Amino acid sequence: MTAARDRTAAHSVTAAEAGPETGGVPGREAPLRIIVVGSGIAGLYGAVLAAEGGASVTLLTKGILSQSNTGFAQGGISAVLGSDHAAPGDSVEAHIADTLKAGAGYCDPAAVRVLCTEAKGDIARLESLGLVFDTDASSGARALGLEAAHSAARILHVGGDSTGAAISSTLIDAVLARSGSVEPGPGGPSPRHPGGAGTITVFEHAFMMELTTAAGRVNGVRYLWDGAEHLMEADAVLLATGGAGEMFETTTNPDVATGDGVAAAWRAGAVVADAEFFQFHPTALAVPGSFMISEAVRGAGAVLRDDRGYRFMPDYHADAELAPRDVVARSIALHLSATGAGTKGCVYLDATVVEAEQGAGYLAARFPGIDTAVRGLGFDWTCEFLPVLPAAHYWMGGIATDLHGRTSLPGLFAAGEVACTGVHGANRLASNSLLEGLVFARRSVTAVFADFLHTTDCLDFTDCLDDDGPAGVARSHPNYENESLPAVHALPPLQALQAEVWTLPDFDVLDLRSLMSSCAGVLRDGAGLDLAAKQLDSWMAATGSMTHARAQTGQPEQKEIERRNLLTTAGLLVAAARRRSGSLGAHYRSDSSEQQSAEQTCRPTIARIKESSRS
Repeated sequence: MTAARDRTAAHSVTAAEAGPETGGVPGREAPLRIIVVGSGIAGLYGAVLAAEGGASVTLLTKGILSQSNTGFAQGGISAVLGSDHAAPGDSVEAHIADTLKAGAGYCDPAAVRVLCTEAKGDIARLESLGLVFDTDASSGARALGLEAAHSAARILHVGGDSTGAAISSTLIDAVLARSGSVEPGPGGPSPRHPGGAGTITVFEHAFMMELTTAAGRVNGVRYLWDGAEHLMEADAVLLATGGAGEMFETTTNPDVATGDGVAAAWRAGAVVADAEFFQFHPTALAVPGSFMISEAVRGAGAVLRDDRGYRFMPDYHADAELAPRDVVARSIALHLSATGAGTKGCVYLDATVVEAEQGAGYLAARFPGIDTAVRGLGFDWTCEFLPVLPAAHYWMGGIATDLHGRTSLPGLFAAGEVACTGVHGANRLASNSLLEGLVFARRSVTAVFADFLHTTDCLDFTDCLDDDGPAGVARSHPNYENESLPAVHALPPLQALQAEVWTLPDFDVLDLRSLMSSCAGVLRDGAGLDLAAKQLDSWMAATGSMTHARAQTGQPEQKEIERRNLLTTAGLLVAAARRRSGSLGAHYRSDSSEQQSAEQTCRPTIARIKESSRS
């Protein structure tokens, strides 16, 4: 990498030079204005890089900065850092092959190659910000863990099982180093006026209501903060809002994961792709809160048993507990059904074999966070089995993007779980999510600079764009603009409701979660999906036709918007699942013997609001 230009200088253009797309004010120079929504790994990293490039960045986060799926990531981040730092026999090509295989032949090969080949630079950037990965006691080299469906140990980790929290903390420090304090009330900065070039203005507890558009492009966001509604304009918006695990009864996600980014982009008219592919983590502790037991525990040798103590996974797949996540989750569901336990049962994770083989104290030393959590819940996993069950974990579908984070709407970019780059295919390879957040957030920021300032040398990366150039769209899927539409009903635009009270009649989130878990969970069939579609349509129709009454507050409540977002994302998932009749990856149709092949899956299931549905 070459040295970057002085990042403390404002990289700006005049309105006369750059034209109306920059949002510059005539007669003066203005830094590029970027709004980042979300404070997981993609949002934090994107904000830091954008500020380093000289942009004026505003970071909106629904909760506090540390509240995201990133902070819950236990296993680590997968990356091959070159032959000198890899496990024997491992290579970038092997990482690519494992990712493609885990994705059931549905991954975009170009996206996978980007992810795996560019990992080294982003890992180095994290380390330059102060992150220190665990090292091997004997060699001093970075310690590498093994997880399911990886052909070699290549999982970098911090604090044993605290990788996500450590990355989040490192990036939050980097964000705060470029930000001033933002206090609610008259004494604090106005949310309409972010800081200057190279700064990050942070608004915690800021809930995005909708994207705003003008002249055919996204030009800002409307959001709730400090008890009031605000509108902020920008040259570009980067959505990094994560997933929608809250649409299911059991999830590893925090309660902020209500599909806000996908729903807002959908309402604005963006293309959404592959919504049927929702990954369930096989081993969430079967207790309230669905605490996740890392894949790395099975990588260390833990096995799954049923209530008779029988180890059943070898009956379902040659790789047993180290099969891809979709296989393990599905096998658990099928085994529970076959043994009469049904959807309310659980299986058991036996980590006692690991402690016995590695010696007393190994589990506590290697997985200190998990050890503390399970002991706090009354389990001694060194000598007893842990009850586990699959839980909604990661959405492979999302807002369709090219390899540079560009969506189908000019001015709107997406990175992390909210985006669908094609890198995960029909099933995400373990520990590729944190890496995706880094690689594609950086590519998104680079693309913003390329699109608006026609330069990328303000960023400390020289190899961040591939051969098709800054304006290219490298996606191997067919032109998704021309794909026919599934039967998904668009809810009324939120902007039309901003000064009115509105509720969702006869609709409760608990009912939606029960419906989705029963009809669109790990196991699906046509009858269940049809039932889900009918119920969702009923709720949607009631929402679209209800009478609105003027409210004194003049704005909808956050919880109502979240419910509406969950209804939207559930509708997208069910519509896509009904459309795909055969099983593929995380989408398993128990009523079909058709196992789709890679040749049959070249076309993604996409959805786009018809022009007549928008106001």
